[in-house]
Amino acid sequence: MKEITKTNAARILDNLRFTYNLRTYEVMGEHQSATDVSEALGIREEIIYKTLVLTGQNDPYIVAVIPGNAQVDLKKLAIISGNKKCEMLPMKDLQHITGYIRGGCSPIGMKKIFPTYIEELASLENKIVISAGKKGLQIEINPQDLIKATNAIFADIIIGA
Repeated sequence: MKEITKTNAARILDNLRFTYNLRTYEVMGEHQSATDVSEALGIREEIIYKTLVLTGQNDPYIVAVIPGNAQVDLKKLAIISGNKKCEMLPMKDLQHITGYIRGGCSPIGMKKIFPTYIEELASLENKIVISAGKKGLQIEINPQDLIKATNAIFADIIIGA
């Protein structure tokens, strides 16, 4: 069995002494959906969360952690974050701003700490699964620990919730 190389996100969780599990899966293609990841890991799709980075006029960068099968509600996020409007960060800027690539962006361990909002549905789960900071590697973590690790808040930030 191949040893898993810990990412910066995992090392941060180790330093905080939080309990988590690293889960690996085979990357098939350039873009994988929450459905692909849930099938590869054999877990419910509802607990797979993706990390989005957005921009606002007051906060240059905002992080939203939402279910992989949901869409961020830009108006809700703008109101909650105190911005007039929010929009997605251009993909070409993601690695420069966060240190992460698309498909491997974790809310833990970005280059800087940004205001972070986690969809409040996560608070109903014992564990959610987020990117560990590289494609093919996920972190299974208690949502309350994720809140503490990222200085985030739970908020209603998806369409239709």
